[in-house]
Amino acid sequence: MNSTVTRSLSGIIFIGAMLAGLLFSPWLFALLFVIMTGMMLWEFYRITMGTEFLHTRLLAIAAGIILFLLVFAVCGFGLPYKYISVGIIPILLVMATSLYVKDKADFGLFSNVYTGLLYIAIPLALSNLIAFHGGSFDGTLLLSFFIIIWASDVGAYVFGMSLGQRFGKKLFPEISPKKSWIGAIGGGISAILAAVILQRTGMIGFPMIHCIILALIMDVAGVYGDLFESQWKRCYDVKDSGNSIPGHGGFLDRFDSTLMAFPAGAVYLVLAGLL
Repeated sequence: MNSTVTRSLSGIIFIGAMLAGLLFSPWLFALLFVIMTGMMLWEFYRITMGTEFLHTRLLAIAAGIILFLLVFAVCGFGLPYKYISVGIIPILLVMATSLYVKDKADFGLFSNVYTGLLYIAIPLALSNLIAFHGGSFDGTLLLSFFIIIWASDVGAYVFGMSLGQRFGKKLFPEISPKKSWIGAIGGGISAILAAVILQRTGMIGFPMIHCIILALIMDVAGVYGDLFESQWKRCYDVKDSGNSIPGHGGFLDRFDSTLMAFPAGAVYLVLAGLL
């Protein structure tokens, strides 16, 4: 009972923070995504690098946060695009610090630093393009992206638990034994239903056909994002990325799907001339 209460309370606080950051103010949005960037990078580096190279890991986290803030300033306040190049400075410092590693056998760990920036920092920084897609801050579309992903996750869980364990063929049993094809199909159906409702209620202003395609693309990309994180955890024999959200694991556990789904959805909208 205590764990259920803890999970419920933390879930309510989590949803409240998400809504506040996405709907009320660009500054709350920036704060929310800076925290997400920092926490997810911290968790990823703890999984892949343990307690080694603390200063390098902190420098890489700073680089990710600086990149987000630079893109935020460009999209929200008209900072010239050329200043995004400033974000390369902390990354160059990371490269320089790697030269001072005494035990060169550990040099390969530095590859995880750059992987984390590519995997986590860049997709979150590019979320600014969605939040400011109309020229001013409007987190409604970004919130709709989250709702589609959440609907996909819930649908996959319900279909997978009710049917997948008995009849469904496993999706990637060597990575995530509980995921089934029936669960994946259920997630896709749920994502499409969510997109249709969002379009009908006016939260997404694109034609229906584009909303359906968007939901499908984000659903598939989200599944791969989930599996990609699961593979990292399995490789390093870790159950959860962290315990930052009581009863729900870490930030990376909660947002792993979005790290592939958001860029994939944004690319589709750009190519379709809608973003």
